[in-house]
Amino acid sequence: MKTIVTFNVNGLRSAVQKGFNDWLKMCGFDIICIQETKMDDSYADPDLFYTQGYKAHWHCAKKKGYSGVLVLSKESPINVEYGCGIPDYDEEGRIIRLDFDGFSVLNIYIPSGTTGEERHNFKMKFLEDLYPWFKELLYFHKKLIVVGDYNIVHQELDIHNPERKDNPSGYRPEERAWLDAWFNELFDDSFRVVKPKLKEYSWWSYRAGSYAKDKGWRIDYQSISKPFGKLVKDYYHLKEIRFSDHCPCVACYEI
Repeated sequence: MKTIVTFNVNGLRSAVQKGFNDWLKMCGFDIICIQETKMDDSYADPDLFYTQGYKAHWHCAKKKGYSGVLVLSKESPINVEYGCGIPDYDEEGRIIRLDFDGFSVLNIYIPSGTTGEERHNFKMKFLEDLYPWFKELLYFHKKLIVVGDYNIVHQELDIHNPERKDNPSGYRPEERAWLDAWFNELFDDSFRVVKPKLKEYSWWSYRAGSYAKDKGWRIDYQSISKPFGKLVKDYYHLKEIRFSDHCPCVACYEI
């Protein structure tokens, strides 16, 4: 059994100041995939979390204090791949893949489009470009788990106010349709495999007491390539962990 976590920490240094290292040492998960490290290459020490029992595998953005993904693994991977080969995306440090014996884990931070239409358009171009890339990747990596902050609400069940009419990025028809195709054609939603009707969230705005009122969105996912959904044995959100406006999302796989 492998336990895999995805967690957008919204700044790793801030999370460390709030107790991230102690939590890491205590939790004992096999693989922890972090998004929004906001740390550049000068911090990318593979032994930074050695005393917590993990090797660190980084893909940092060129821009300081921005984006970045990190995978912490107890087991050493057979191979590590950085990025998708498209410079506009790889310069933002959004993708890293680790190959292990019999399976692969890809950590992705899909762009947010909440800062304006230009950035939403960048997000949609990212999704359009990455879909065929993933289809090709699956030819070579059959048992692939794609975890991360997707920045998209999939179903009405995944947002506290599905009736909203202001059309925010993250809940627009075109990006939700992209996730429909993703989950119909390529992957299973690990959470929905074991909890098809449960209403839980992974992100809460810092505004208007959203966390206390549980007014959230589910935008952090773990996807497992078809037909391996049967390998998902459990999935839960660690809502009580408050290093960020996101919470850790934990899945257990019979691998």
